[in-house]
Amino acid sequence: MIKGKGIVIDTRVERHYSVSGLLEIILNALAEEGKDCANITPSDLAAVDAFHTRGRQATIELASLAQIKPGLHVLDVGCGIGGSVRYLASEYGCQATGIDLTREYIDVATALTKRVGLENAVTLHCGSALALPFGDTSFDVVWTEHAQMNVHDKVHFYREISRVLKSSGTFVFHDLFQGAEGAPHYPVPWAEQSSLSFLASPETIRNLLEGTGFEILHWRDVTPDAIAWFDSVIDRIGQGTTSALGVHLLMGETAQKKFMNQMKNLRENRIVVLQAVLRKP
Repeated sequence: MIKGKGIVIDTRVERHYSVSGLLEIILNALAEEGKDCANITPSDLAAVDAFHTRGRQATIELASLAQIKPGLHVLDVGCGIGGSVRYLASEYGCQATGIDLTREYIDVATALTKRVGLENAVTLHCGSALALPFGDTSFDVVWTEHAQMNVHDKVHFYREISRVLKSSGTFVFHDLFQGAEGAPHYPVPWAEQSSLSFLASPETIRNLLEGTGFEILHWRDVTPDAIAWFDSVIDRIGQGTTSALGVHLLMGETAQKKFMNQMKNLRENRIVVLQAVLRKP
């Protein structure tokens, strides 16, 4: 059970990510893009539901590294509005479960999953990553994309992931960490201010994961790829080819400032992006 400071942080994190009327906002943007909201596909949602650096491409790469295949049960910790679990279920035929702290995200994820016809392959839960509501050794793969930045107790976070992962199971992540050149500029997508951000260095996380018992199979700094992706987004904006549908819908009134700070932080080595594959003994 999460007590004291953990509850306060959880409440603030949920408040940070909540966007009133989010489902209607997304459906209106889809309609503006000429989509029939009664007949949408997972790929139609990629611009908005891949809420992480490099978007859907990063998810595709991580799925390949994780060697996802039919019959596996995958857990996405910090699933947001369900983009990755829908992608994995639709493209690989696996069973996918997502959990997120933000109730509105889970409500939207559930509604969108039904609209694309994946409710039998995708299960969604509202809950804390520090108290996963699943039994020991429940999953073949545990997956996180841009999730742990809001988690203060990283030791418990990774222990919970290990607990629900089967022996010889795979843990994969695509995540943000503290760079070498000082604290990030705020606001950023995961925090309006530093009090909600708990970045750790790659070295700290690597040592923590190995101390938890994980074997590291793949560990790659993909920061250059992230910077190139941001450059391409800026180019599209300059050419006037932006879309009504995008992750800006999830970031509220400060979306532009968050986006620019994220790019600036990457360029100044204040944050780094890592991609990793680990195995539980």
